[in-house]
Amino acid sequence: MSNPSDFLLLDSGANFSEQTVRDGHNDPNMKVLDQYDFDAYDLLNAGHKFLILDEFIDQELMLEHKDRIKAFLDQGNILFFGGQLFRYWIPGASLFVPKTIHSYLDYQVTVLDHPIFKGVVSDDVTYNKGVAGFFSRGHHPVPEGAEVLLRLAGEEPTTYIDRHSSQGTIIVHAGRNLLKYRHVVSSAGRIGEQFYRFLYEEHQSLQLRRVQV
Repeated sequence: MSNPSDFLLLDSGANFSEQTVRDGHNDPNMKVLDQYDFDAYDLLNAGHKFLILDEFIDQELMLEHKDRIKAFLDQGNILFFGGQLFRYWIPGASLFVPKTIHSYLDYQVTVLDHPIFKGVVSDDVTYNKGVAGFFSRGHHPVPEGAEVLLRLAGEEPTTYIDRHSSQGTIIVHAGRNLLKYRHVVSSAGRIGEQFYRFLYEEHQSLQLRRVQV
């Protein structure tokens, strides 16, 4: 029997996810699964470390499987969601709050000190071809004790890490899948590989903590 893939990427079938899905098919550490095959998939025994979901995922379907997702996390695993939550299926997470915009400057992203965003310049995530707002257009109120990684101009937390709402780690970003930032010429192109490395480091830390308990 072959070793399980570390990553499970649920394919929403959306056109905007095509590049991420292609990258997933080319990555031996990633299994790409159609979201509607998730019902019958043995998530808890498949051996994956990371569950990756983007903004086009069927959240009604995820709501049906919120207990399985929580159980996956409680095995000491990691969930990443990039998008706008409108159903309560991620432990500890709140629904997306759109930002009231008065000027394009309201979309300015403040990059805080974290390995995922090392060397990333604020303007390179704020603007895409000179237009602001593609990276994030709002936020999710953070759970107590969560680590905030990025903020909008009004201090809204667009990206956070939650190590308290489960026995695993939850990363929520109010925007696109961070793994897709591998094909960008600017400093934002650092995000994909740095996020990939961070996930492995975080999973190792989770396993060490479980051994010590």
